[in-house]
Amino acid sequence: MSGRQPESATLPWQRKGPEGPLSGIRVLDLSAYIAAPYACTLLGDQGAEVIKIEPPKGDNLRHYPSTLESESRAFMGINRSKVSIVLDLKQPADLATLLNIVRTADVLVHNFRPSVAPRLGIGYDALAELNPRLIYCAISGYGEQGPLAEKAGYDQVLQTMTGMCHFQGKSGEKPQIIYGSVVDYYAAALLAGGVASALYERERSGRGQYVGVSLLRAALTMQSARMVWVDGESRDVGREMRSGGITGIHPTGNGYLYISANTPHFWTSLCNKVGLPELAENERYNTVRKRASHEKELVALLREALKARSAAEWEVLFGEEVPCSRAATLEDMFDSPQVQAENMIADFEHSVAGRYRGFARAIKFGRTPGPQPFSAPTLGEHSETVRANFTDEVAAVEHPGNT
Repeated sequence: MSGRQPESATLPWQRKGPEGPLSGIRVLDLSAYIAAPYACTLLGDQGAEVIKIEPPKGDNLRHYPSTLESESRAFMGINRSKVSIVLDLKQPADLATLLNIVRTADVLVHNFRPSVAPRLGIGYDALAELNPRLIYCAISGYGEQGPLAEKAGYDQVLQTMTGMCHFQGKSGEKPQIIYGSVVDYYAAALLAGGVASALYERERSGRGQYVGVSLLRAALTMQSARMVWVDGESRDVGREMRSGGITGIHPTGNGYLYISANTPHFWTSLCNKVGLPELAENERYNTVRKRASHEKELVALLREALKARSAAEWEVLFGEEVPCSRAATLEDMFDSPQVQAENMIADFEHSVAGRYRGFARAIKFGRTPGPQPFSAPTLGEHSETVRANFTDEVAAVEHPGNT
């Protein structure tokens, strides 16, 4: 399989620990910001060797505001388990270095606008001729064709464009952004899944192919349950998916609690636990739709009952009988017994920022769990070693009789 290291190679970034399902796969990450870089990180979680190729000024995410003085917290979180080399692709020598690495790669990922990659000499057709087994991946804002193809795309712009913000806001009120870069992260997951499928197909055909994901495609994919328009329906047909009624976040005696009690079993348990068993027995409230239509009166009764205890106490009392969670902070997750039990947090050592804890991996594999994650690289941290290694490696690939 293309991309495996030669037997004699001893590289400073070789992964430690068990193999993952993508061990031996080499990924070139030419992207910036969140969506495409995190797709490469997801591949790295599964054992792939990920080489992040940055321009002289680095990934723009490195320069985003951060309460860390030495590094961008966002960059560190998005780019774990990668090595970094700086290349200015407008310089012939650096472009030649990239093309040398491409010859040995399995996957290349970028998020340039559709016209940029060909202009730089790294369009799909050119690289496929150089390496026919290459899986060539592009994340764009809006896709490869159409009137918006060359427009820069950003998470919250696409949220606003595709109706996500409209549905997030309450009826009659202004649209609301969903913070957390949800479109970016979902696009990352789509691209990582597409790469895995393309690699699987390559094992049968022996050929690489183009894989395209856009933020527009990701934002609409996330709304598949709403994107059903039956013939004859009006434009303003209701597409709201929220169940209404008592489902939602409520104040308690201390703190806030999210409650989801849509099934008959959970609704009955909730009523009994808060001391309102008569509500469960009342036929006016015995379906989700009925409870939604009587939302104001039910919420008032529930919130009055919830004043008796704190959110944490209700969470314990409800246990497994009522789906709920107190409104916690992200910092609480670092020491969450459940998160720890699932080994989602790992210890990292960064050459500048020092020791830190961070998210480890998104998928669990039983037989091939994958190597240990390592910290995001500083800008160009491995440039000299990568350049030297790939000069030798390309020579070995092109002239195997001389090794």
